[in-house]
Amino acid sequence: MISHSMRVALLEDDHSDAERLSDWLALAGHRCSRHARGQTLVRALRQESFDVLILDGNLPDMSGVGVLKQVRRDLQSSLPVLFVTSRDGESEIVTALRQGADDCMVKPVRRMELLARLEAITRRKTLEPLPPDVIEVGPLRIDCQTRSVRLDDRSIHLTAKDFDLCVLLLRNVGRLLPRSQIREAVWGPKAVISSRTLDTHVCRVRQRAKLWPDRGWRLRAVYGHGYCLQRTAAASAADAAPAPESPVDCL
Repeated sequence: MISHSMRVALLEDDHSDAERLSDWLALAGHRCSRHARGQTLVRALRQESFDVLILDGNLPDMSGVGVLKQVRRDLQSSLPVLFVTSRDGESEIVTALRQGADDCMVKPVRRMELLARLEAITRRKTLEPLPPDVIEVGPLRIDCQTRSVRLDDRSIHLTAKDFDLCVLLLRNVGRLLPRSQIREAVWGPKAVISSRTLDTHVCRVRQRAKLWPDRGWRLRAVYGHGYCLQRTAAASAADAAPAPESPVDCL
């Protein structure tokens, strides 16, 4: 039903339910990463990139709503979330939707309905309007109309392609961007550039915009796929830059 393969993070502590859902997803052509504990999932979301999250509301270590809060608040992730609950009352569903769930289902989950709802929430995310012309994240401010960038209240210089790349990354925090999508968005659909050229631009944006872990960012290469910019808990509020890195090391 979904036209492209997705990486799905599944949080479900019931072994039989998790096995059944992961089998359905695999048959539909998707890759499923199963987790039985909320904190295990949160750690995985910090380290890996996914296209959608299926979140069970009833967990042994923390509530599903608690996990959802961490995804939206601490990870600053816009990852599409399908919340699944065994309670047929509206209270938990309303709470989950208010905390940022994109859709909810009540158990028992049915296969075709599950796949249709995943298709719907991922399609809605794709069709969402672009964010405002001014992007402000912490000390980083990007004005898309004047094509200017300020960091720590100082103007920083980015080339035209670096600017477009920086905006693309910040508008897709928490999402895995395939190399083909980056090339098309920044250089155009007919452009032919080498992987090394793309890597060099990514490295330069990372350095100039200070997209570093101690500034609350992690810009990582996902082998065979592309790049993902993620929010992290900043190791330090200090502004001191790390030692200079080579184009290869900074990826």
